[in-house]
Amino acid sequence: MTTTTWTTTGVFTGPGGVLTDAAGILTGELTVRTTWEPERAHVAVQYVGAAEWHTLAGSPVPCASAEAGRSVHQSAVDAVRAGGAVPFAPWPIAPALPRRTDVHPARAAG
Repeated sequence: MTTTTWTTTGVFTGPGGVLTDAAGILTGELTVRTTWEPERAHVAVQYVGAAEWHTLAGSPVPCASAEAGRSVHQSAVDAVRAGGAVPFAPWPIAPALPRRTDVHPARAAG
């Protein structure tokens, strides 16, 4: 299996920090690492100089290609800088639209 990894050091969390699965909320200076494997990207953070990595809440995320993985990594860096302690989502997810019940298919004239 082929994997690709991107790492950005010296990323300061925004207000509220960043939410991880096991460690809860982390704040301060972090390193962000994204590892792409076919069909998904894993995002983790660690305190600068520490050994332990913490998976961001919401990771892994679907990711079709290594090229898209680079965008996921940049989104993760941006999310850490933004803070807010919310699960990671690399792109906006549109809410499901309510199903319309007042629309009827056109009837063929005949």
